[in-house]
Amino acid sequence: MAVPCPCGRTGPKGQVLALDDCCGPLHGGQAAPDAERLMRSRYSAFVLGDVPYLLATWHSSQRPAELTLESSGKWLGLEIKHHRVTGADTAEVEFVARFRVGGKAVRQHERSRFVREDGRWFYVDGDEL
Repeated sequence: MAVPCPCGRTGPKGQVLALDDCCGPLHGGQAAPDAERLMRSRYSAFVLGDVPYLLATWHSSQRPAELTLESSGKWLGLEIKHHRVTGADTAEVEFVARFRVGGKAVRQHERSRFVREDGRWFYVDGDEL
């Protein structure tokens, strides 16, 4: 049985796509076709604990030297509110990610900025909303 993709992206019939058909290829090195797909793949990487992918898709101007994920957290879902192309190689994605840490529900609402360099999209930074 196929593992559902954590990002929750659905196919034409409304079913959640399999990880292997959605974010899995991006985690394996395929370039994201747009900023929204990169955002979704980064969310899935947080869920799966894929720190190398998160660092590799973070723009070098803002990338931290290291990243430690909260191991006791449980990701609950992602909602893409808006994806907007802002230039030939720039875009914004507004999203809400929900998770639970230590029994406390957390809602992260952010507008993230992305840039495309050499055909690959990178997360630059974001503003909490």
